[in-house]
Amino acid sequence: MSYADQVFVNMCRDILDNGTSTEGEKVRPHWPDGTPAYTVKKFGVVNRYDLREEFPLLTLRRTALKTATDEILWIWQKKSNNINDLNAHIWDEWADEDGSIGKAYGYQLGVKHKYKEGMMDQVDRVLYDLKNNPFSRRILTNIYVHQDLSEMNLYPCAYSCTFNVTQRKGEDKLTLNMVLNQRSQDVLAANNWNVAQYAVLQHMIAQVSDMYVGELVHVIADAHIYDRHIPIIEELITREQFPAPKVTLNPDVHDFYKFTRDDITVENYVTGEQVKDIPIAI
Repeated sequence: MSYADQVFVNMCRDILDNGTSTEGEKVRPHWPDGTPAYTVKKFGVVNRYDLREEFPLLTLRRTALKTATDEILWIWQKKSNNINDLNAHIWDEWADEDGSIGKAYGYQLGVKHKYKEGMMDQVDRVLYDLKNNPFSRRILTNIYVHQDLSEMNLYPCAYSCTFNVTQRKGEDKLTLNMVLNQRSQDVLAANNWNVAQYAVLQHMIAQVSDMYVGELVHVIADAHIYDRHIPIIEELITREQFPAPKVTLNPDVHDFYKFTRDDITVENYVTGEQVKDIPIAI
């Protein structure tokens, strides 16, 4: 059965059984009808996925991998903060009349910084270091920029990626591992979406760096289930689980900026019924 399913079920069960509630507290999120959106939460959830073993897609319900990939390329490749550059409507709630989400997400990755090697943005710096200094312990991105928070329509949730390279005994190529740091996560709406899209990102960067893909470690400071999601989660985690699908990249792409959503192939993806009309707190 899918390892991602096992991780998800165990995490949700732990949150529901052992988490703490924010009911009655002063909370920022609310439902579209104005009601406060309370949560049951766990602090400091850490999930590990060995991407060599299988791709971490849920089979309890379908994750739209190509759409998730489109969003991660919007942020990391296009370095955009405008929803008009995105082929989905997941950011519409936070966009202004011009489509901008402010100085958030892709905007921060596109800002050029001065390094001794020259002016580079954060993505290009990662690609440069993986090629020229792969064993550096300083290969990371950070989009939680305090000086710009007041101009962000939404503070970044997944805010930092740390890349770490290892050399496995007897192998001719290096292995690329990654830590994804997330300050907050809506487990039902976003958990596997984020895991899957950052797994795709890690595969892409490993391929263009001529490395094997390794572990993805997902660190969530506040992993929460919203009050209106609890019945959905309770049903979801009792469903039948299926084997993980096979996910591959187009092997002919060797430039990160040439990847498209169509360079991903998903085979044998068997899932349970999709969960529709999930209420989203804002």
